[in-house]
Amino acid sequence: MLTKLHREANQQTLDRPPIFQTMHDERTIHPMQLSPPVSCGRRDGISPRMAVSKGLAQSFGLDIRAAILTVLVDLLVFGGDAVSFGVLIPLGIVVAAILTFIVYRIQIKWYGDDHDSALIKAMIVGLLTAIPAPLAPVVAIPGGILGIANALRRK
Repeated sequence: MLTKLHREANQQTLDRPPIFQTMHDERTIHPMQLSPPVSCGRRDGISPRMAVSKGLAQSFGLDIRAAILTVLVDLLVFGGDAVSFGVLIPLGIVVAAILTFIVYRIQIKWYGDDHDSALIKAMIVGLLTAIPAPLAPVVAIPGGILGIANALRRK
């Protein structure tokens, strides 16, 4: 029969099982103390040395093919909206959604962006294309220039 003291000790052991560490020189096993995580000065706990800067061209650049496609599609959509006095706006929204997917795939496959960066860039391009004003070239042309600079830097 276990006494009340034994039951409490067993319950504490079950609540916090010790982590054991073996020493190379000895055959004995010692409990290892866990230290709290060290704060690096950033809220997410990533050290500044571990955070790699991607650079301006990689962060804001578009692949030149995506930039040219964006400018052409935006000019066609805006031209259609202007000629039809806004009747073709729903078609422009569909075209902008298709352009968003195409730019996303181009950024991942040809420009080397990760999922999140490519998705953000593609959604910005798609949103600016869906607005019935020629705004997409304002982002696509500088982004394409940064993309060319990034491509030349890689070579």
